[in-house]
This record gives sequence, C-alpha cells and structure tokens, in this order.
Amino acid sequence: MRAPARRVQWIMEKGRTTLAAKGTNMKKRFKDRREAGLALANRIELRGLDNPVVLALPRGGLPVGAEVARALGAPLDVLVVRKLGFPVQPELAMGAVASGGILVMNPEVMESAGLSEEAIRPVLEEETRELARRERVYRGSRAPVDVGGRIAIVVDDGVATGSSMLAAIRSLRPRGAARIIAAVPVAPAETIERLEAEADAVVCLAAPEPFYAISVWYESFPQLTDDEVRTILDAEDTRAADSRKNG
Repeated sequence: MRAPARRVQWIMEKGRTTLAAKGTNMKKRFKDRREAGLALANRIELRGLDNPVVLALPRGGLPVGAEVARALGAPLDVLVVRKLGFPVQPELAMGAVASGGILVMNPEVMESAGLSEEAIRPVLEEETRELARRERVYRGSRAPVDVGGRIAIVVDDGVATGSSMLAAIRSLRPRGAARIIAAVPVAPAETIERLEAEADAVVCLAAPEPFYAISVWYESFPQLTDDEVRTILDAEDTRAADSRKNG
C-alpha cells in the first residue's frame, strides 16, 4: 500500500523506488532547465549509482541531462523520441515513437478522441521521418553510448502523459541496460505511476496538483534549436575526453 500523499516521500513497491512530492504545490518554479537539472542531479547523487550513463530526450531534456551527467561524472548521450501529437492539438500526445521502431500509444487519448490506427498513420509517418533526421543531425558520426550492463538514467525536462519517456524506456531494454531510471524535475502523479510500472526506478522532484503543463513550472522555458542540442553534446564530448586524459 502506498504511503499517504501530499508530502515528499520515498516509495518502495515491487522493487522500485520513487522520490516525488506527490500532490504538493511547488513553492516556486524552476528558474530554467539548468536549475532543474542541478536540483535533479543533487537528488540522484544521493543514490550512489555505480557506472551510470545519462540519456537525455531532445530537445528540452539536454540541458537537464547535462547537469546530471556532470554531477555524476557520467557520459551523456541523446535518446531521440518523437511525440505523436493529436492532429488538432499537437501538444497533446497520442503516443510516441523512439529509435528502433518502438511505438507507445496513449489509449485514453485515442479513445476519447475516437481515433483509429488509420487516422494516426500520417502523424506516425511524419514523426518517424523527423526522428531519423534528428538522429542524423544530433549524432553525426558519434556512436551511441553502450548501455549494456550499465545503469541508464533517462532524463527529460518534465513529463505530462509520459508517452515519450515510456518509449525511451522500452527502447533501452533490447540494448541490455542493467537498470533503467526515469528522472524528471516535474510530472503529474498519475504519470509517475505509469512510469513506475516500466522503469526500475523513478526520480521526480515534484508532482503538483493540478499539473496543467510542464512549461507552467519553469520561469524560462524556451524551445531549443538543433544547434543548441549539438553544442551541448559537443561540450560533453570535450568534458569526457578531458576526463579520460586527466584520469
């Protein structure tokens, strides 16, 4: 049985651990993604993880993931996932697609909108093309980080329905990750429960109610460009190279 809500708590269930302020009101919003990443990194450091790798969902997850990677001294990689937006309301996720052909659908959204699989096909095809483009642009000649036998920490700037994070988690299972931790600064409580069912652990700083949207919990929440994503990845490559040279 779950501990009472409305307070910060460790929750142990089915071997999974979640840290979240479920049902609490955030006293202040995050200044920006970097501040959220620093706070998330501080929380994750308490876990004493051995040989982790950080995988950030672009674009907004990169500044958050970079802070986590630096704090842990872990490599940072990009894990490309594309949300399948509702045709008349693109910000509402019907589902998500990840590298390797992993598809996650949101049955509640599909049912409430009366959408068929045929109706979402054009969106799926478009987002699959965009996923391939981003893989080329972000990765270039950079090989994916090997997650085999390692703790994979999947980071985003927040989750709403959780479809993108679920697709990311499922894409890592065939790659042999020893454990998968979903880590976000903010998420709705019901989405945290969805993630708990698939990740080995979930770390979330706050789950305010009502949730509204991820952007509400940031003072500054600009859209990142492809160039900004590449700049972060290049900087982390340099950091990793310097670390190897000095180690």
